[in-house]
Amino acid sequence: MAGSHVVVGSGDHHVIALHGWFGSARGWGHLTDYLGTAQFTYAFPDLRGYGSRRGEPGQYTMAEAAADAIELADRLGWDRFSLVGHSMSGVAIQHVLHQAPHRVRRLVGVAPVPATGLPLGESEWALFSSAASSQASRQMIVNYSTGSRLPPAFIDLIVGHSRDNSSETAFGAYLPSWAKADILALVKGNNVPVKVITGEYDPTQPAEFMEQAWLQVYPNSELEVLRGTGHYPMFETPVALAVSIEEFLSRG
Repeated sequence: MAGSHVVVGSGDHHVIALHGWFGSARGWGHLTDYLGTAQFTYAFPDLRGYGSRRGEPGQYTMAEAAADAIELADRLGWDRFSLVGHSMSGVAIQHVLHQAPHRVRRLVGVAPVPATGLPLGESEWALFSSAASSQASRQMIVNYSTGSRLPPAFIDLIVGHSRDNSSETAFGAYLPSWAKADILALVKGNNVPVKVITGEYDPTQPAEFMEQAWLQVYPNSELEVLRGTGHYPMFETPVALAVSIEEFLSRG
């Protein structure tokens, strides 16, 4: 497990940040350059099948990712911690909340998939299912989720990182556990403070959907629509994302 996570900062508020489907522990763009290292300590782990854990076997589910995150907190000696989850790991951080509710201080979802998964149509499911083996499908997904407005070099950056930092098997296997997530009954009504951040150019996570799928689930929750970004604000608007995350975390 050595090298399976990146630690940034030395503050008393501990934060575990779980990456998205196309990400990795080292796939957070320039976000890590702008974090408050005196107030916070962030751990950015690789999920099984990703980055330094690319060859590691597993069930490749969000529940397993959550259990691994709790184990990481144990190894770091963190009794209580906040969580950040990007995209698919919006589901993973809710599994952590279910598995270890008294240890979680705050949740931040960045373009996060809700407890009910994503309402993918038949053609969309076919596209997402083909992405494990198809670079073109990955490019289509990244382009669409950033508002079809960014240059090919950006799309290639995200897709290239994904292909270099995840096994095809794990990438494909994770899909059902987040896209078809069904854990609403496990978390609904939890009073943990929750912030949901969605990009104004992300058609997969519009504000109305986030309000229904998150704010109506968690009574102590709020939504910010981040300007100037699509699904990857850690690359598109990293300074604004850092401000948004830490303003919320610093409240408790």
